[in-house]
Amino acid sequence: MSLNKLIDLPNLGDERGGLVSVEANQHIPFDIKRIYYIFSTSKDKPRGFHAHKDLKQLAICLHGECRFVLDNGAQKEEIILNAPTQGLIIENMTWREMHDFSEDCVLLVLASEHYDESDYIRDYDEFLKMAKCNAI
Repeated sequence: MSLNKLIDLPNLGDERGGLVSVEANQHIPFDIKRIYYIFSTSKDKPRGFHAHKDLKQLAICLHGECRFVLDNGAQKEEIILNAPTQGLIIENMTWREMHDFSEDCVLLVLASEHYDESDYIRDYDEFLKMAKCNAI
């Protein structure tokens, strides 16, 4: 089973330019409760290194590119996000890392839940133990 859930987003643009619309429970399988974006990053400073117990996300690289590493405790996959018309759905209990940000990268993230520190798993060994328990 692939961890890579790359989806094409509807490009409603015309000769005037691009336009992408993302609707909760239409294009993505959850309600949107939080939106944030990452910018002015350094190529040599990776981010992420955590999983969420319940939260799901859709990541869209609006400009530039970055590389994701996704890990469910049994397998790892890498994907380059580099198009504003594609989104990466990141399920709960998926360890994520973001690497190799281009200088001009703007990464938009839509989240299924409000910020809750208790939902984060920041220790990889703890994540592996929890992932193993969920797989049983």
